[in-house]
Amino acid sequence: MSYRLTPRLASFARGKTIPAVVLLALAIGAGSAGAPAFALARFGAAGQGVVMQRNLSLGMAKTIAEAAQAECQAKGFHTSVAVVDRAAQVLVILRDEQATAQTVDMARRKAYTARMFRISTMEFQKRTAENPGSEAQRDLADILALSGGVPIQIGTDTIGAVGSAGSNLEQDDACARAGIAKVAALLK
Repeated sequence: MSYRLTPRLASFARGKTIPAVVLLALAIGAGSAGAPAFALARFGAAGQGVVMQRNLSLGMAKTIAEAAQAECQAKGFHTSVAVVDRAAQVLVILRDEQATAQTVDMARRKAYTARMFRISTMEFQKRTAENPGSEAQRDLADILALSGGVPIQIGTDTIGAVGSAGSNLEQDDACARAGIAKVAALLK
């Protein structure tokens, strides 16, 4: 079986780098009126196949981490704080000199969980405890269902998360939120 591009699709594709599977799909669907419009919207001059996203800067991540750690230190706790970007990749980890070793991994995993589920780990902990159907989510790699992880959002767009570990669960959550509050004016 062979497929040919219609003259209209062939002229559209000339000089452009378009995946073969897309060209094949366009050739198969060339009879439908929607195929050329889809191709233009996806790869034409307006789209160019580039996605623009907001992301957390290293500077903002440092500010959030330092503010979260300072909040816990002011209350007498020795904690670790982690900040991840929108892809849940670590940007910053801070560990107080007197914080125990496991707090680093706990803070990272709290931040990861908050970013992946786009809710605080306090809320995640409650949801998965109350709903037996969701409980298995706790078993996913790097997920930690303990309070102290909070997503960093601009509107409904989650651009990162912060995790705090080493105090008590309510205080870890408060410290993470204090870190985000420090940059709240920039998250609009």
